[in-house]
Amino acid sequence: MGFHQPQRIAELAVEAGARKASLPLVTMLMLGFLGGAFIAMGFLLDIRIVAGLPAEWGTFNTFLGAAVFPVGLILLIIAGGELLTGNMMAVTIAWASRKTTTSKLLNNWFWITISNFAGSIFVAYLFGHVIGLTETEPYLSSTIAMAEGKLNAGFWASLISGIGCNWMVGLAVWLSYGADDIGGKILAIWFPIMGFVAIGFQHVVANMFLIPAAIFAGYFSWVDYFGNFIAVFIGNVIGGGLFVAFAYYIAYIGNAEPVVEKGSNLLQIKNRQKARR
Repeated sequence: MGFHQPQRIAELAVEAGARKASLPLVTMLMLGFLGGAFIAMGFLLDIRIVAGLPAEWGTFNTFLGAAVFPVGLILLIIAGGELLTGNMMAVTIAWASRKTTTSKLLNNWFWITISNFAGSIFVAYLFGHVIGLTETEPYLSSTIAMAEGKLNAGFWASLISGIGCNWMVGLAVWLSYGADDIGGKILAIWFPIMGFVAIGFQHVVANMFLIPAAIFAGYFSWVDYFGNFIAVFIGNVIGGGLFVAFAYYIAYIGNAEPVVEKGSNLLQIKNRQKARR
């Protein structure tokens, strides 16, 4: 499996972030809808697996649910899609590198938030509510318990949990840039995403599916959801933007020289260096 050195991953992340920030609105909305739907399907799969497992298995149940959840980000990265939490990392490092503007960064975050929400709600309502995949037992009890756990955490706990989540999700996207083949990308994505789900960190887009699914079933309220959304959104910004994007910008982009990897075109690397200056 081919992979890139960390500094080259940083350069690829900058390039990806700049492309994302410059997408046409229609493309952004379509890919954002798909991204939200893919993450929701990963969470739906998690619920369908975990709900029927024996309680005696304890935390092994959590691991099995976490093990299937990454299918959402795998679909998004390989098939195509836009994810708010990933863009909090990629577009931020492009912005820090002066490859995009503040207005484009905020525009991207706004429209990807809206379209991710639309995709997540689509899956929650159509699959969860209309055909009952989250509203029949034992799946309903699992959905309600998971949503209640998120909502009862409180503002500061949800914010800090959001930091941990997008530190790991941002790294999953970051590592995917480091792989040249599909198998490598899947492995790069799977471990960090499995980790954040098993730990129980809060992901703003995953919550766009889970909590509305519980609301459609007659539990909780949109006011409850909005308070959670604000806390987790802020935490995810800090986790992806500060702990991944800015950390690696300082380490590899700010004052670093490009590295020459085996098989790289030296002229192209020198041209990238001149462009940055």
